[in-house]
Amino acid sequence: MKRFNPIKADPKKTRLIEVFENSFPNRNYLIVHKANEFTSICPKTGQPDFGVITISYIAAKKCVELKSLKYYLQSYRNEGIFYENVTNRILEDLAAILKPKWMEVKGEFSIRGGVSSTIIARYGKFKN
Repeated sequence: MKRFNPIKADPKKTRLIEVFENSFPNRNYLIVHKANEFTSICPKTGQPDFGVITISYIAAKKCVELKSLKYYLQSYRNEGIFYENVTNRILEDLAAILKPKWMEVKGEFSIRGGVSSTIIARYGKFKN
């Protein structure tokens, strides 16, 4: 798999993300952050969408600071965006800032019209 290079990270959103130095850059350890109350707006209906966003990554030199991650995810609260787009947008923005060895963003969205959706987007190669 080729390494994904984000081409359109959103500078307005990425400025919300703060990072800190990874103290163990030579060790491949998994970091998992789960946001259980993610909200955005359906661009078709204008109704709120609810979901769980799980961000898993193997850090290279930088790790994401959690308070800034919370504010970044909350910035989607009033944005009309499809599930597929928001999941990939989060991946592109975080990968552009962190440049991780590997990253996965998983969006598990609530049932709407009898259908639930899970979107998984990945960056890089997972190595043990």
